[in-house]
Amino acid sequence: MTHYNGSPKEMIALDAWIKLSRARNSVWKQIKPSMSISGLSTSQFAVLEALLHLGPLSQKEISTKLLVSTGNVVTIIDNLERDKFVTRESNPSDRRVHIICLTKKGERMISEIFPLHVNSIVENLSVLSRSEQLELGRLCKKLGIK
Repeated sequence: MTHYNGSPKEMIALDAWIKLSRARNSVWKQIKPSMSISGLSTSQFAVLEALLHLGPLSQKEISTKLLVSTGNVVTIIDNLERDKFVTRESNPSDRRVHIICLTKKGERMISEIFPLHVNSIVENLSVLSRSEQLELGRLCKKLGIK
């Protein structure tokens, strides 16, 4: 339990928050190496993974999926484009919109490292039973939906 001396409601919420944050940080510390072996940043990995599984997306769609600002996405995509992992294509119906597509190099990169990442996640979450993992997912989704 937290050392904060507040109301019972505050103490329970704060304790849950601390446990959630520590659990996230602990799991993240274990799975991050599976992402960083490629030399990609976490954000770059996330963009490539989204494009692999969802197909070409606009910068705005990527921003929404990753919960980051569109300005940040522009920088991430600039770097991925520089390294020839993605291309920007103008949207024929709206030239202000750029569609981001994986290149063969980008698809090869993310296709090779993503299974390692999945294995790391599976291994780290295996301390929970199947039903506990489903419950965790349900609770996290409930927290994320407002």
